[in-house]
Amino acid sequence: MSFKVAVVGATGNVGREMLNILDERGFPVSEVVALASRRSQGTEVSFGDRTLKVKALDQYDFSDTDICVMSAGGNVSKEWSPKIGKQGCVVIDNSSAFRYDQDVPLIVPEVNPDAISLFTRKNIIANPNCSTAQLVVALKPLHDAATIKRVVVATYQSVSGAGKEGMDELFTQTRAVFVADQVDVKKFTKRIAFNVIPHIDVFLDDGFTKEEWKMVAETKKMLDPKIKLTATCVRVPVFIGHSEAVNIEFEKPITADEARDILREAPGCQVLDKRENGGYITPLESAGEDATFISRIREDSTVDNGLSMWVVSDNLRKGAALNAVQIAELLVERGLIQPKKKAA
Repeated sequence: MSFKVAVVGATGNVGREMLNILDERGFPVSEVVALASRRSQGTEVSFGDRTLKVKALDQYDFSDTDICVMSAGGNVSKEWSPKIGKQGCVVIDNSSAFRYDQDVPLIVPEVNPDAISLFTRKNIIANPNCSTAQLVVALKPLHDAATIKRVVVATYQSVSGAGKEGMDELFTQTRAVFVADQVDVKKFTKRIAFNVIPHIDVFLDDGFTKEEWKMVAETKKMLDPKIKLTATCVRVPVFIGHSEAVNIEFEKPITADEARDILREAPGCQVLDKRENGGYITPLESAGEDATFISRIREDSTVDNGLSMWVVSDNLRKGAALNAVQIAELLVERGLIQPKKKAA
């Protein structure tokens, strides 16, 4: 079986990565269509060794398309995902538009694959926030083993999480600093070059930002509503790769050695944890990789049954594009979707 797949937002960072990963993983496609806004119509994007010309989303008929991978922002998704779903095309949405809708499953295949069957309610499946995706991949096997009570996480999020404009701003500001030019601030609230900004997304009434709230709500929805989680989300001058300092309190005893063994066997996880110089992962090494990397696993004696660890992943891949493609693979593997067009 092969499927007709549309990628919406194909000219963006995540859209291009989705096309790359569909090709890399050999997803069974009969045809791939690249879609974006009218202003990007005619732009060329790569799919393996082929070149696709971008078509306009608002002029495309989804009636013969099987899967739509959507990465065009929340407003576009709110308008188009329900329309596309009603045409019988399954939407895998990378925005936050439907993550908290009880009729839309929020899926990380390594964490809650069984929830995917709920997609038939609206023909929409939500992809989680990039910082949440890597966190729950690391938490799930530990939760199964010792039951997590509380998580405290501080994120160190790369500028690619803010799109191409974020990456461009870090590059231009860094260059301006070196040549003593004026440093212009446009995308971020403060200068990002040689700085860190403890502010991602809008502020809420309780003082947390929406990015921090997303991590709480999504972890509860995917992993366990009983888990207490608090987050501080920080933008750092790194191009690709989100890092997280994670402190966990469990109901049952668990040692650092036990956690290492569990995580080494867990799907999607890779442990790199040596207590020596360089014996840990950084975002630089995670770029272009599929795994969620875990380092610095150690026991926290300040709480009962406590562990601390360092979690790093490529936010454009596991945090977005890779997870979306894995969701599509899960649909196929479980026989939840059939191609509208039969192979000749």
